[in-house]
Amino acid sequence: MSITEVDKKYVMNTYNRFPVEIVSGKGSIVYSPEGKRYIDLGSGIGVTAFGIADDEWKAAIIDQISKVQHMSNLYYTEPCGQLAKMLCEKTGMSKVFFSNSGAESNECSIKAARKYAADTKGSDYYTIITLKNSFHGRTITTLAATGQDHYHELFQPLTPGFVHAEPGDIEDMKRLVSENKVAGILIECIQGEGGVIPLDKDYVLAVEKLAKENDILLMVDEVQTGNGRTGALYAYMNYGIHPDIVSTAKGLAGGLPLGATLFSEKVENALGFGEHASTFGGNPVVCSAALSILSRIDDALMEEVKEKSAFVFDFFKDAKGVESVSGMGLMIGIKTTKPAGEVLAKCMENGVLCLTAKDKIRLLPALNIPMDVLKEALEVIKEAAE
Repeated sequence: MSITEVDKKYVMNTYNRFPVEIVSGKGSIVYSPEGKRYIDLGSGIGVTAFGIADDEWKAAIIDQISKVQHMSNLYYTEPCGQLAKMLCEKTGMSKVFFSNSGAESNECSIKAARKYAADTKGSDYYTIITLKNSFHGRTITTLAATGQDHYHELFQPLTPGFVHAEPGDIEDMKRLVSENKVAGILIECIQGEGGVIPLDKDYVLAVEKLAKENDILLMVDEVQTGNGRTGALYAYMNYGIHPDIVSTAKGLAGGLPLGATLFSEKVENALGFGEHASTFGGNPVVCSAALSILSRIDDALMEEVKEKSAFVFDFFKDAKGVESVSGMGLMIGIKTTKPAGEVLAKCMENGVLCLTAKDKIRLLPALNIPMDVLKEALEVIKEAAE
């Protein structure tokens, strides 16, 4: 049996996989079993922050594996503590809870917000406001948080206590605050799965002001936008806001599963002994990988990300078949005249791997993708869109 046949026979059929198998790679170049070369502009949906088989990342993992690969959270391990310290120092947050995925980091945010509101205002303050067109995960609770009805249809009843505001409409947000007993407001500064759509800065600032005035926790989902993706360590930093809780995952460990929920001083004690836990959260191998990634997301790299972003936006300006370009940093959506799926298939045929988001081609390349490789890939996309 081929790997395709094995996969179809034994793996749950929840992914509409492309007809491509990847067996090896380095940086932003990957290869099929037949040796076909592809430029990877998806980075595992924003995960492989420094590309495939990054040497420093690999060395950190190998070094930790040779010491201890796992201990339960009943004991201390150095990588877990050092990663939490680095995250807090880089963000000004106070405490971190480690999990395994973006959905879990959002679950922790929601759980902590409800606990904090119950402790400070009463158990009836449990409603979480999110935005329409948002995406926060695929568990029953994070699906309820997600503001897209088509994700809800097959899995009723979802966790109660979520309402969804029109993005960009502060009056609608105010209405929901007045009509509900609200524990928290959860936003993505850029709606990634919703079409790579950045929120307006004035709107985000107004949401922060509204939250503070009503003693509501402001939570920011940085699962896809975080860890250098937008030209800042976290996207909220581009907006000048100071969230109470931040959730992140994807690129944090560069290809190993890790979620993190960051808490400000205000809510650092929201969860106490026995009130939340994770078997694999804070795993020493994964945290060692994340330390190698996070330590290299510095100002110089962020300037590179901004330069590459500006190049991409300029490259597609007035390009034939391109209607618009949206996004921030190296999180970019390209609206093409042709259907996005058709453009993606042509790019794949010509050796470039892209993603889609709604009706757009979505680009999430490695943060350190070489400029010549990026240019080569953009030429393929441009030709496919014509």
